[in-house]
Amino acid sequence: MPHAHVNGVELHYVQGGAGDDVLLLCGLGDDVSAWDGQVAALSEHFRVTVVDNRGVGRSSLPDGEFTVRDMAADAIALCDELGITRTHVMGFSMGGAIAQELANARPGLVRSLVIVGSWAYSDRLFRNFIESSIYFAGLADDEEKFLRYFLGSTYSRAVWEDGRIDAFAAAFLEHPYPQELEAFQRTARAILDHDTRDRLGAITAPTLVLYGEEDIICPPRHSQEIASLIPGAQLIGVPDQAHQPFQEGPENFNRIVLEYWAEC
Repeated sequence: MPHAHVNGVELHYVQGGAGDDVLLLCGLGDDVSAWDGQVAALSEHFRVTVVDNRGVGRSSLPDGEFTVRDMAADAIALCDELGITRTHVMGFSMGGAIAQELANARPGLVRSLVIVGSWAYSDRLFRNFIESSIYFAGLADDEEKFLRYFLGSTYSRAVWEDGRIDAFAAAFLEHPYPQELEAFQRTARAILDHDTRDRLGAITAPTLVLYGEEDIICPPRHSQEIASLIPGAQLIGVPDQAHQPFQEGPENFNRIVLEYWAEC
């Protein structure tokens, strides 16, 4: 599998398809496989690059603490390494925060921006959830029980009731490249101070903000705030889905995004 050495990190990425570039950015604890429901569909129209953030999947974890801006710098450096000069950028949750920082740091790189289930400011309620997750991850002596605690906020009631949650949980537990505890905790700490509210107004790229209407981790007010701060941003809520609508309803999600990019 391909790796690029950037910013002192060995970044793992996958790439496929042909055409205009699309860069997919992952959330906390997720690797490239989180986008499995999108890669094939998007690769029919675009050259798609998906990257493991530092400390997850097959990417290395450097020494010391780091920030969302550091992860955005990693993504920018990867694009430079791969010769990507202009790309649609789509990120979910933490990946959406990385996308915000990327768009501010290198506006000329961004053809369009799609931000999914993310936030502009780590308020006290959001920080409490993340800090609790850091704490309980360190205490947990049963990986599956901690996972189900975390996934309880990630997916909608429908996913739990119809049993899809069992498949999602099994995929996490059977993952060949599980994230180490230290890497999870350090990455979680990196997002505690995320705040782009004073800089989102400088984003000029066409922007779509998507969210699940049942999202608990990043309730709709977060997406609404992002959309209100980015000039001309479109805002779409997906009914009956939660934090990761691209996994709960991939066909509908892909249709929305492809239609948006066709307009761009």
